Amino acid sequence: MHHLVIDRWSRGSSSLHQRDPRAKLAALLVFLIVLSTTRPAAQWAFAAYAIMLIIAVHSARLPILGLAGRAALVLPFSATFALLTWWSGDTLRALALAEKSFLSGMAALLLVATTPLTGWTAALESWRAPRMLILVIQFVYRYLFVIAEQAQRMRWAAVCRGSHKTGGFRLATGLVGVLFARSWQRADGIYHAMLARGFRGRFVPAAPAPFRAADALFFSACLAGCLAVRILL
Repeated sequence: MHHLVIDRWSRGSSSLHQRDPRAKLAALLVFLIVLSTTRPAAQWAFAAYAIMLIIAVHSARLPILGLAGRAALVLPFSATFALLTWWSGDTLRALALAEKSFLSGMAALLLVATTPLTGWTAALESWRAPRMLILVIQFVYRYLFVIAEQAQRMRWAAVCRGSHKTGGFRLATGLVGVLFARSWQRADGIYHAMLARGFRGRFVPAAPAPFRAADALFFSACLAGCLAVRILL
């Protein structure tokens, strides 16, 4: 499961992992704004953005192919609009749409892969983001582990019964239905267990660490690099 691997990546000890989540989140916002406002004809700028991401991935000691493969999962969602733009005769805009989608996914994935969930959700909370949005993110992320565990158990059970030899669409649809039914039951049990332990609709965030000079320097370098590429290329 992708989220299990990413969660393991986020526990690293590189220099990028050690940066304050608020600095990394602010750098991501700057990168996304600069990327979204780049002209389609500025192909050298997109190449420069890709190089910046490659350098960041290398400094975080993460597998570039693993991150790129997971970031490419956003392309099917933007491929429809890119194809429509390409058929209308605007080839550069179609190419830029695909590039922006991929680079945006790569940047967001890099943040998640270098920052634990508690870190970047605490950064959102410190920015006064809507509490309901943060709560939904936390619940969805945690329940992904419930679904992944249940799916793994069902797969092992199917293999032990030899169902993989006579599988098909009917078997797959049945397994999906059972998976969601059992996941809902487990999620409901987990929620009631949380209520019994004092949960009142909010996860108590950890006290944020002090914003150090190295964090400010990191954000300044990201800001200067993004603005330089946006203006000069």
